[in-house]
Amino acid sequence: MGSTPKPLALPPNTSLDAFSRFITASQAIVGHENIHIVETKDELNDGSYYEPPKTHDPHHVLDQDYFVASAVINPRSVVEVQSLVQLVNEYRIPLWPTSIGRNSGYGGSAPRLRGSIVLDLGKYMNRVLEVNVDGAYAVVEPGVTFSDLHAYLVKHGLRHKLWIDVPDLGGGSVLGNTLERGVGYTPYGDHWMMHCGLEVILPSGELLRTGMGALPDKPNKSGTTMDQDPGNKCWQLFPYGFGPYNDGLFSHSNLGIVTKMGIWLMPNPGGYQAYMITLPRDEDLHAAVDIIRPLRLQMVLQNVPTLRHILLDAAVLASKDRYTSDPTKPLSETELDAIAKKLNLGRWNFYGALYGPEEIRNTHWTLIKKAFSAIKGAKFFFPEDIKEYSVLHTREKTLQGIPTYDELKWIDWVPNGAHLFFSPISKISGDDAMLQYSVTKKRCHEAGFDFIGTFTVGMREMHHIVCIVFNRKDPASKQKAHWLIKTLIADCAEHGWGEYRTHLALMDQIAETYNWNNNALMRFNETVKNALDPRGILAPGKNGVWPSTYDRRKYKL
Repeated sequence: MGSTPKPLALPPNTSLDAFSRFITASQAIVGHENIHIVETKDELNDGSYYEPPKTHDPHHVLDQDYFVASAVINPRSVVEVQSLVQLVNEYRIPLWPTSIGRNSGYGGSAPRLRGSIVLDLGKYMNRVLEVNVDGAYAVVEPGVTFSDLHAYLVKHGLRHKLWIDVPDLGGGSVLGNTLERGVGYTPYGDHWMMHCGLEVILPSGELLRTGMGALPDKPNKSGTTMDQDPGNKCWQLFPYGFGPYNDGLFSHSNLGIVTKMGIWLMPNPGGYQAYMITLPRDEDLHAAVDIIRPLRLQMVLQNVPTLRHILLDAAVLASKDRYTSDPTKPLSETELDAIAKKLNLGRWNFYGALYGPEEIRNTHWTLIKKAFSAIKGAKFFFPEDIKEYSVLHTREKTLQGIPTYDELKWIDWVPNGAHLFFSPISKISGDDAMLQYSVTKKRCHEAGFDFIGTFTVGMREMHHIVCIVFNRKDPASKQKAHWLIKTLIADCAEHGWGEYRTHLALMDQIAETYNWNNNALMRFNETVKNALDPRGILAPGKNGVWPSTYDRRKYKL
């Protein structure tokens, strides 16, 4: 016990002796080689998207070691995770589960509570357990990335039958992204909507299956139960089962550790065509959004389309100093127009896709093109119309479920690039889009940053993703980024806009904006948390939900 190194940050309310005993007991479960103790700040390497650190947030807006783990543990099985959960209950040490660690712009693998144990599920628990062609679904473990699932379909000759939906980058966990309610861009772009059936380890260590999975296992011929199949074969076909629908309790939550998940896959639509529509003026955003709304509601726009600001596309192509003689200041309107002209893009650029047989695609394209032609100067492109590299060539892959990594490039807009995402929800309304754009752009410029953003269009709302790109090695740049996002949260709350997802440093602030009826929602969440996790061991503080074992006033930001 005495040989256990002292961590850089001990778990809260934990002595070094207790921590050492916990580590020794954990070694008996997972093996010495699967535990890493974070001893000094010197070992905190920000890594890269491809090799993300599990110890801290590589896009740190506060000090690099502010959100830091005491140790990282790599379990190899569900049974080992259950044993570790039971052990942390005994020692009252907080766990922070992570799937892959690429929750980029929102905190990565870092724990909300400094000194927590990061439970890295993705290193070993990374199997595609099943792909069912007739039911068009997959069952995955936490470590399966979008690229992994796509590669599985290709390897097994299934890509011509089934497509996955992917976010902008292909390296994230399918399970982790879905639990965070992330989005992609095909007709299956709402990942949480497309999940079906969870296996969850509760804070007690007990194993739970939701929906139809709650039916008992069937013994196989050898008399043992199957690894993932419940007795009923509809676990991944019907999400609700019988009784209260519980899956939502495990999304954005600290009530369980999800170890298996079903995800619906998209049958090959029998035809596909990506397109881009460029809109020449900044104010064209207003008309475009009002055109989009009826087309989306009527499903003429079949997928999750995006309206991207010129600088998001420009940043994929080059860093800021390639576009201006003074990269220390936000770009002017004249410079933005010059960039759009140089790149043959609009001030806003709309990306979508057509799916289905040719006659269906042609009908939809006729309706879409006619509607957008009401905007003077709008131009229409297919990927084959553009010879040089364009973001449209990347989106052509993304919109048919092929993972890419090109979107990583916009993070290098400034030196030592890091980013935060500010993600308010908006009505699909020209008035709302222009107001939200005006509010966020004004604050970005006040902080000395360029506005870089996109509107991602859901069924009846838009996710407005504002990309705050800063220099993580410049304390002043980090302070400005932190001020900016805190100010934007307050501004948007005043207008009745809430965020759907956020970075660790902003969880408390955003949770407190959802305060209708004397914080009825938070009081409900805390009641459920304290009932299921009376010792407060699982991800305390995640999304602003603190167990009674931690004084909110002491720990909140």
